[in-house]
Amino acid sequence: MIKSQWASSKTDNMITRVKITDKAKAIIDILSAKHGELMFHQSGGCCDGSSPMCFPQGELMINENDVCLGNIHGCNFYMSTDQFEYWKHTQLTIDVVQGRGASFSLEIPMGVRFITKSRIFTEQELKELGPIYKGERISF
Repeated sequence: MIKSQWASSKTDNMITRVKITDKAKAIIDILSAKHGELMFHQSGGCCDGSSPMCFPQGELMINENDVCLGNIHGCNFYMSTDQFEYWKHTQLTIDVVQGRGASFSLEIPMGVRFITKSRIFTEQELKELGPIYKGERISF
């Protein structure tokens, strides 16, 4: 765990790198009631393509090879540093759709799956982006 990097930062006026829909928030509410604190990691294409995967907080080991893009509905959202190089110019929106994915993500038994929608940031938005953090993010 890398604690020294996590001084609190105010990002209220900054453009967020990751957002979430109300439908996805509702699924997180159900999952957190059952599993406690949760976290997300954007899959790099292994089990279920490049889907956002939801885990109980701490179940997936995060290290200096991961970046934390932000917090969605109380859940830190991570991806690998290498993958971030491809996604750094896009805003991600986490949504949920009907259908069973093929990953280890917590929502799969519910008959739904989280998906990532993306759009390219404008030049102005790129200047106003919030920070990313390497390694495990304690709190926002």
